[in-house]
Amino acid sequence: MTDTGTTSDTGGGWTAAWELLLPTAAAPPRRRGRVLQSALREAVRSGRIAAGTRLPSSRELAADLGVSRGLVTDAYEQLTAEGYLRTARGAGTWVSAIVTTVRASAPPGGQERATPGADPGSGFLPGTPDLSLFPRAAWSAAHRRALGRLPHSGLGYPDPRGLRELRVAVAGLLSRRRGVVADPERVVICSGVAQAMTMLGLTLGELGHRAVAVESPGSPEHTALLTAAGMAVVPVPLDAEGLDPGALTGSGARAAQLTPSHQFPSGIAYSARRRAELLDWARAVDGLLIEDDYDGDFRYDRAPVGALQGLDPARVAYAGSVSKSLAPGLRLGWLVVPDRLAARVVERKRTMDLGNPALDQALLAEFITRADYDRHLRRCQRAYRERRDVLVAALGERFPGTEVSGIAAGLHIIARLPRRYGPERAFLGRAARAGVGLRPLAAFAHEPARDDGRVALVMGYAHLPPARIVRAVGLLADAVVSPTSRA
Repeated sequence: MTDTGTTSDTGGGWTAAWELLLPTAAAPPRRRGRVLQSALREAVRSGRIAAGTRLPSSRELAADLGVSRGLVTDAYEQLTAEGYLRTARGAGTWVSAIVTTVRASAPPGGQERATPGADPGSGFLPGTPDLSLFPRAAWSAAHRRALGRLPHSGLGYPDPRGLRELRVAVAGLLSRRRGVVADPERVVICSGVAQAMTMLGLTLGELGHRAVAVESPGSPEHTALLTAAGMAVVPVPLDAEGLDPGALTGSGARAAQLTPSHQFPSGIAYSARRRAELLDWARAVDGLLIEDDYDGDFRYDRAPVGALQGLDPARVAYAGSVSKSLAPGLRLGWLVVPDRLAARVVERKRTMDLGNPALDQALLAEFITRADYDRHLRRCQRAYRERRDVLVAALGERFPGTEVSGIAAGLHIIARLPRRYGPERAFLGRAARAGVGLRPLAAFAHEPARDDGRVALVMGYAHLPPARIVRAVGLLADAVVSPTSRA
């Protein structure tokens, strides 16, 4: 379905939604932006503000709510990036027609994995968090509280969907931080995104699907998991806005796995237009989009773009985990599934392992509800932003002319070095001999890419302290920069 450009004014639909925005001014100053964005998002999703409704100008809404104009402008820009709103030069801001209205009970108020057991050393392993930041004291305290409150019956075989208190906590977390429509009844607690992909692959097979489209370049892990679940994997190329919808249509698949908030490994965020096109495709083929939101909490230049799932929960299955935010060794994640798939996915979870350990789930629920998880994310956000800045600066100093692409987010960057540092194979060999582990961008392509003579690297930084980043880039430069390449 495409935006028809309906020209409803700010009357009826806007008046009906007004009450949802009133709490904005009463919120603490630091939270007003998030409160306004959440209220607007919910008003659009619930149909309180109809598709095609023109919103008040930022100046008018700011005056009516008693907040700053900048706060309203930021909210409009954020929801436009997510696809809920659209703008036209000189014509104002309108509610997009791509959003599927949801009238459900809302909850209150990745990527390349590192080799198991690997020592990051001086390597730039993408997708690896800093495990030394793990909040041991807070986690231990949450463990004691959770164990003390868990009834004897809670140590029996769990609901395969997960403990209800964790599903409620996760639903609230995802709604608040990622704009996900997350009814606790459709949340399935699982052993990370890996198990979520496996369950979805098996479920799609039961429903007659034979293939799943995947991003190229993309995560080899997803390809392996879906293949093991019996799916044929069809690589679909990317352009500057995301997965190519024309190539997707030609793939013959009716399901597609994607990372729209921060594509792995290219680092782009899918445009609002591309999100709309992909949802149109899913509706047209009666298909499914599988969203891996592997590092959606980490955006350093602006508020994170909300999850694709929020635009049409019936066509998007949403997966996430604590592997990037806390530690991959916890093996805790979640899958938010459309109603039509819920029973089959839950049965798959039951037959796979009868459910995740009850105490681990109770512990995570405690950690989330007491806001320890949010505090930890803020700590990581500060640390990872600094490390990204240090890496970009070090590359600029030691490898002049390096281009860093992708949005300022997540745990990795794409660095393209000038041609004088090639060829890539020789560059990687010298780096390895110097003890610096690197992954070329070409390693994530499903088909051999055209060699343009440049060294293109996927470089992780989150697991390395700033001083080690500077040292590793220095080692790399000393090892690979020859007298001729310095010229």
